[in-house]
Formats: sequence, C-alpha cells, structure tokens
Amino acid sequence: MSAVSAADAENPLKGVEAFVFDVWGTVVDWRKGVAEHLRAFFDGKLDEDWDSFTAEWRENYYQQTFSIAAGGAGSINVDVMHRGILDKMLASPRWEHVAPHLDESARHELVLFWHRVPGWPDTVEGLYGMKKHAIIGTLSNGSIRTLVDMAKYAELPWDVLFSSELLGSYKPNPKMYLGALTHLNLQPHQCAMVAAHIYDLRAAATHGMKAVFVRRPREPNAPDDIRPKSEGGEVDVYVESFVEIANLLAEAKGAPA
Repeated sequence: MSAVSAADAENPLKGVEAFVFDVWGTVVDWRKGVAEHLRAFFDGKLDEDWDSFTAEWRENYYQQTFSIAAGGAGSINVDVMHRGILDKMLASPRWEHVAPHLDESARHELVLFWHRVPGWPDTVEGLYGMKKHAIIGTLSNGSIRTLVDMAKYAELPWDVLFSSELLGSYKPNPKMYLGALTHLNLQPHQCAMVAAHIYDLRAAATHGMKAVFVRRPREPNAPDDIRPKSEGGEVDVYVESFVEIANLLAEAKGAPA
C-alpha cells in the first residue's frame, strides 16, 4: 500500500509544520535492543528466553501506563516504572531463578537497557529528510533522560523532546497531545502524530492532529486493516517507512526530497 495515490487531489501533509513521534516501537526496535542487551549481560551465566522476558516487561509497561493515563496512581518517570515492573517479575515463579544473579547495581543496569535500543533501518534517513521541512520531536512516555540517551545511541536528530515527565501523564491522556500543541504554538491540523499503534493515533486525531501510521514488525495495537482516509480508512497517511513520510512531506512543501 502506498502512502497516497498519485491521483490524490491534495497531499495529506499539506500545511503540517511539525511531526511528533511515538518512540518505542515506532522509531526504535525495543524488542531487538533490550533482548540483545539481556543476552549479552547474562552470557555464560543464564541461557533464558530473553525475548519473552522483554515482551513481558513491555506488556506490564503498557498496563501501567494505560492505568495512569486513565487517572490511576503511579510514577510518571518511566525508569521508576520499569524498575518496579522488573522487581515484580523477578519475584514471580517464572523468573525468580534470575533474581540471584542481579544485585541492586545490576537491576539498575537492566533498566538502562531501555535507553539503548537501535532505530529501525529507515529511521535516521527518514528523520533527517523530515527535519529539512518541519519540526520533528518526540511525544513519548519515556523520561527526558531516556529520550536523550536513545537519541545519542540511535543518532536521532530531534528538534524537541516532549515526555510524560514534562506533560504530566502518559498517552493516551489528552494532556500529552494538547501539551505538545501548546508548547509548539501550533493549531492541531499543523501537527502530525506518527505512531505504529492505532490507539495513539486515534487519541491524537480526537484533538484535531493529523494521524500518520507506520507499520512496524510485531508491534501490538496495529490491526492488519489500517488504511488511509483516501482508501476509506481512518488515518491520514499510511506508510511502511519514515522515508516515505519524508518524500511525501517534501512533495507537500514543493521541495526536492
């Protein structure tokens, strides 16, 4: 499926001045990154299913962020959250045999694995392409330090960082989207949310933002039937790489990609 048909009367990114991005899963491959760090850390000590460990850690993160976004109690510092989830996992029957290998310092190091995850193959090229014509920034549940470390590690050229710590909740709470719009001093239609998860885009769209869906392997909350509005779907743009977004944006600006 292409981003838009060549016959489209109007480019869906026309008038967009800023793009804000979900990061884990959309910009970076958390599944590969964290699991590889775990395998390296435990090499010669434990031979475990670190892909399953990583996936369970992530699933618990989703449950907690959604709960807090809906008004539940909990920290809006994702490192604190990740550490609490890790401690609970290590006390569970499934993973309790891992706990003796992890002192306080080691547990802290495991939390930092979420700061050091690689971008998808198209990430850097696509971000630089978009940066030529628009503001690019995060709209993430990560902490500021997490996002800075990820940017350094994966060479992500952000103009601005919006995080749960700064905006006071987690996605899909309205504070996140409205806060970004306020700080960018933009009207909703001038800002596009880019995500690999439909819940994030649906939330952004309720506040008038453009919705750009990017398909990423094995990401949850990404139904197979997502389509652009030009094909009867609910998102403004459907792509399979950031480079497609950059090219579509250049076309909207009347500039070479």
